[in-house]
Amino acid sequence: MPEQAMELGQQMTAVLDAIRDQQGLETREQAAEWLLRRRIRRGAQGLTGRGRAIYEVKGESR
Repeated sequence: MPEQAMELGQQMTAVLDAIRDQQGLETREQAAEWLLRRRIRRGAQGLTGRGRAIYEVKGESR
């Protein structure tokens, strides 16, 4: 996959550093990849319905 450099603001740098420390990663690039993979996983779960609760629908008794 081709890499593209981008400038980060102070806030984004702080977020990536916090994720890096929290997850035990070595670089900000790894932290950015971790966040991206997490977002993709959560998006896929939302599409497939995995993790959603299923409730019985009760109709009217006649």
